[in-house]
Amino acid sequence: MALNIQGVVRTFKAKLNGKDQILEDPNNAFSPDEVMVFYSNNYPELTTATVSGPFLKDDEAVYEFKTTVGTKG
Repeated sequence: MALNIQGVVRTFKAKLNGKDQILEDPNNAFSPDEVMVFYSNNYPELTTATVSGPFLKDDEAVYEFKTTVGTKG
C-alpha cells in the first residue's frame, strides 16, 4: 500500500474595498508575508496590513490579512 502525501491548502482572507474576499495562494513556496506583498500590487491597503493565522478549517489553513489603517472622518 502506497502512502499519498498531500499538503494543506492555504487560503488568504482580507477585507478589501469594504468586502470580505478570498485570495488564492499564488505560490505555495511564498511565505504568508510574501503573499501579502504579492497582492499589495493590486490592493494597496495590504501595504499596511498584518498577517494572522493560520486558522485550520477542514483541510485548509486560512490566513487573514488585517489592515491597520482606519477610515477618516
